[in-house]
Amino acid sequence: MNAARADVVVVGSGIVGLGAAYAAVRRGLSVIVVDRTDAPVGATVRNFGHICVGAQAGEARRYGEISRDLWQRLATDAGFWLRESGTLVAARHVDEVAVLETAARDGGMQMLSPYAMLQRAPLRAEGLLGGALIEGDLQANPREAAGAIAAHLASAGVDFRFRTAVTSVDTGRVQTTRGPIEAGQIVVAVGHDLDQLLPDLAERGGVVRCALDMMRVAADLPTPLSAPLLTGWSLVRYGRFADLPETAALRARLHGERPDHAALDLNQMYTQLPDGSLILGDSHAKAIQPPPFQPEAAFDAFLEEAGALFAPGGFRVLERWQGVYASGPSEFLIETPADGVLAIAATTGIGMTCGLGLAESTLSHHLQEAPA
Repeated sequence: MNAARADVVVVGSGIVGLGAAYAAVRRGLSVIVVDRTDAPVGATVRNFGHICVGAQAGEARRYGEISRDLWQRLATDAGFWLRESGTLVAARHVDEVAVLETAARDGGMQMLSPYAMLQRAPLRAEGLLGGALIEGDLQANPREAAGAIAAHLASAGVDFRFRTAVTSVDTGRVQTTRGPIEAGQIVVAVGHDLDQLLPDLAERGGVVRCALDMMRVAADLPTPLSAPLLTGWSLVRYGRFADLPETAALRARLHGERPDHAALDLNQMYTQLPDGSLILGDSHAKAIQPPPFQPEAAFDAFLEEAGALFAPGGFRVLERWQGVYASGPSEFLIETPADGVLAIAATTGIGMTCGLGLAESTLSHHLQEAPA
């Protein structure tokens, strides 16, 4: 069998793989994307659709800012829903206000009064001390964005080979269940399945899976939610806030008051889709292969927290699901396991925020042609 050939072969069609294909095709290179499924079905579609750039720090913030520009360009070119909503953070305790005030000194974020928060989100007024708006963040519909990007890249000449598994990669050659493909550059962007293709690299890099529970509800709210909404549980996770001195007191209080929620590794946050439904979540459990069983305690926690936060109404559960993403000791994995083979992954739950920028930044060092 004669091998197919491309300048760049990308393994995986999640957001990082799509970002790699986008970076290559914009540089005038031929691209083949190989994926064992028939469409993106992993972490790229099982998330909040929140491009949460302003809550990141360091390298994640840099990748996120590159991603923001790429998301906006792709939304225009590929024709999918994207809004520059910013991100709201609700503060219901003085320690949450203290964290936000310290973080706001870096700019790109404005403190909001209780009244200003209520104008932007249908929250309960009781106990609300205010909050903040992180400027410039985006929101997409995760169920449509990846498919629209893939269709756009296909129209630009990217060859997608779905329902095709990759069995091995080595310098210049990708072996698949439908025959070999010769490549100038290979990009492995398979997320949490890195151990299925490059097990030694996954083990050496400490990459495991993080399983999270999520749900979508029909919400009887008096007004729409104008932006993705974070809570105190989010502040103890995201890089811009997590290491602030003020956050230690917040973390101690949350874990002391609700050890059951802490045991779930809760990040209570919300996004509202264009159809009006709310995405609620999420919990976190890390293992090489997390069990598929979803504890009802997680969903009880989501609904309990939502009921305490939002103005009186009701929630009708529409869907529940388990998301899985790659998790490692650092936020990103960038490795070259062989000449001409590049493995990249977001190894925290910020793939939607950083994946396009991670791919663009990394590929720019491996590809010589300038982007269009």
